[in-house]
Amino acid sequence: MPTTVLWLRRDLRLHDHPALVEAARDGAEVVPLFVLDPGLLKPSGPARTAFLLRSLRALDDDLRAHGGRLVVRHGRPEDVVPAVAGEVGAAAAHVSEDFGPYGRVRDERVCAALAAQDPSVPMVATGSPYAVAPGRVTTKSGGHYQVFGPFYRAWTEHGWRAPADSDPSTVAWRTARSDDLPDEPASARDVRLPEPGEEAAHAAWHAFRDRIADYPADRERPGVDGTSRMSAYLKLGTVHVRTLLADLGHDDGSDTFRRELAWREFYAAVLAARPESARDYLHPQLEAMPYATGRTLEKRLQAWERGETGYPIVDAGMRQLLAEGWMHNRVRMIVASFLVKDLHVEWTHGARHFMRHLVDGDLASNQHNWQWVAGCGTDAAPFFRIFNPTTQGRKFDPEGAYVRRWVRELADVEGRHVHDPWELPEQPEGYPEPIVDHATERAASLTAYEALRR
Repeated sequence: MPTTVLWLRRDLRLHDHPALVEAARDGAEVVPLFVLDPGLLKPSGPARTAFLLRSLRALDDDLRAHGGRLVVRHGRPEDVVPAVAGEVGAAAAHVSEDFGPYGRVRDERVCAALAAQDPSVPMVATGSPYAVAPGRVTTKSGGHYQVFGPFYRAWTEHGWRAPADSDPSTVAWRTARSDDLPDEPASARDVRLPEPGEEAAHAAWHAFRDRIADYPADRERPGVDGTSRMSAYLKLGTVHVRTLLADLGHDDGSDTFRRELAWREFYAAVLAARPESARDYLHPQLEAMPYATGRTLEKRLQAWERGETGYPIVDAGMRQLLAEGWMHNRVRMIVASFLVKDLHVEWTHGARHFMRHLVDGDLASNQHNWQWVAGCGTDAAPFFRIFNPTTQGRKFDPEGAYVRRWVRELADVEGRHVHDPWELPEQPEGYPEPIVDHATERAASLTAYEALRR
């Protein structure tokens, strides 16, 4: 029997797995491999690292239930993958294609290393983390879409394949020497992480699908359980987006959720076409905006990161991030706007903090959502969009449930003043005064923008 290596990356599941189907074709014995790559582990924050390790343990349990075992190795993929392929006499290494800047370069190095070791052993890419792989949906001129609306229409018209029929019980699993998984970072012990693994991902999906009719109304309200919470599972591929899409109908809830899934695909396509935008401005003319520096930068960034700005909805979001490794999407936009346009801190600082703490930290979505808020991303005229944190809190957390949950100093504040505690006769004990005046800083941001345009 031939042997193949299935190198797992952002596809930590056994069902709806095209690369697994190809690896097991013609009865090949399959060695499931995960490489603990220092190039990815080093920038990953404690919460995301802990969730990855738990997801790998869950995957190993699933494999053992089908007679297999996850092979884990530490090291650079260009060293590890050829080594394992050589040890087991593999005819090929199979992967789900990666379109990220680091992933593309890494895979080129692995392909070259495999070819240098044995030219007859290829790396075969089948499928990807997306319903429609980046680069498949293009404009009439063959370029990439830079605005979401036209992309969404083209993406919908293009369509996607049905879930792949991968049955782990029919695979001839083979094992090899494996390293132990490391201990979870101690600093992640108090973070409330999602249940890991493929089974948990499907359970979370089914629970959300049962209430998807409420999604259009509830998704913007951080104080209610109105979102899917599927982002962490999609990040690691414990469920594929195609599985979710195949389960959606054409009611309002399904249509709204399908559109939200498309944003993830849109930003992946933008990053694939413009890999430099992972770190640099998509529209570099806004690089000249004046931003805080020195002690002012340090003070403002620290207050924002700790959730101590004196603006309740902002502080609630930042505290939720530290406690859960997750933040409600509407609140992500509010806290990002506040950092960039009220505190005048360059978006790159906020994007870096999010990537360190978010369990669902996805490079394409994170960087381009931050650029969208900062006015240098994929929106046509976005800089004038400056969220008022007080009115946003009143609108989307009208009862104050979200703020009271995460900002303990305001738990006993009744009524609307939970969103403007500085209007109370006495400031709640322990809660800071607003770090800046929103109206003043909004005007300063717009003045700076107008000066830049001239």
